[in-house]
Amino acid sequence: MPTKLQLHLSKVFLKIFLRDRQSIFFSLFFPIIFMTVFGFANSGEQDPINVGVVNDSDAVVAAEFVQQLIDNPIFNVTVGMEDGPHSELEEGDQTMVLVLPEDFNNQNLAQDGTELRLLVDAAQVQQLGLILPVLEQTLIEIEREFRNTEPMFNLAIEDVQARSQSYLDFLLPGLMAFTLMQLSIAGSGFNIVEYRRKGILKRLFVTPIQPKDFITSIVLARMSIVLIQLVVLIAFAVLILDVRIIGSIVEFFFVVILGTFIFLNLGFCLGSIAKTQQAVMLVGNIVIFPQIFLSGVFYPISSMPELIQPIAYVLPLSFVATGMRDIANEGASLLTIMPSLLGIAVWLVIGFVLATRLFVWKEVAN
Repeated sequence: MPTKLQLHLSKVFLKIFLRDRQSIFFSLFFPIIFMTVFGFANSGEQDPINVGVVNDSDAVVAAEFVQQLIDNPIFNVTVGMEDGPHSELEEGDQTMVLVLPEDFNNQNLAQDGTELRLLVDAAQVQQLGLILPVLEQTLIEIEREFRNTEPMFNLAIEDVQARSQSYLDFLLPGLMAFTLMQLSIAGSGFNIVEYRRKGILKRLFVTPIQPKDFITSIVLARMSIVLIQLVVLIAFAVLILDVRIIGSIVEFFFVVILGTFIFLNLGFCLGSIAKTQQAVMLVGNIVIFPQIFLSGVFYPISSMPELIQPIAYVLPLSFVATGMRDIANEGASLLTIMPSLLGIAVWLVIGFVLATRLFVWKEVAN
């Protein structure tokens, strides 16, 4: 539990922050603007999915299957030879390529069936959940028509205007984790440099305050600020951008709090070794920007090259973003995300040890 001294210092640092209107703007309004841009960019209707089809069969049933795909409004079908769709898939023009083999005919379908090849662009895994059920349903309809069998029952579907998970639902936890990291590292790092410039550290140096008290008080102050920021962001995302959080909001914020401790300690390390705010920004960018692209903020880590994945999985932002996303998108519990929590715990210990070891009053006060 925080001591009275630590709580008193945290209130002082919180008051100092609230006097800085520029910091308040970049802490609260800039993330909202950033999220709004992504929200409107992904708020339109789902574009047709580009599918290349290679039909190596001369059978009528194969042509009927291709025609059903063409008639489905969810697909934008391109039929061609194998070299064409393959090259378009590699260039990103197609999301997937479906290959119908030569034995896709009535005889094989009536006996043991036949195997279709589906070549998928790994970067488009977000759409696989939408594509595969439609393909399976098309195959079932063709098989039923071929066997001249009637369905055992008809399912009457009533549209209640429910929606499937959007890309913004996937993106929100990652964006919040990224915002959490950026604001925490930059905030605590800038705080140390600013307190040094104003002579606050020099005055504190002659008091009985220990480094752990100073670090804890700043962490508590920044934690309060971060929680307010994220409450505003979540309210804006849910009420304005129609983002859904399926899991427990309490468990979601538990992961947020742990992640905040990690990034605040890392920011404290930067502020302790840097002499100016420019130095904090330079070193902070080296720490922050690689994690933006390697931690699954904008796309799953599983879609990255296999050589990079082992590194990406152990980054602190990866553990935080994965834990937040599993709770928000899948309704996972804390027990379910235990691997992420263990990774967070390891980084929490590393960050706190580094922060307390690097912070030396005499060096900072000079």
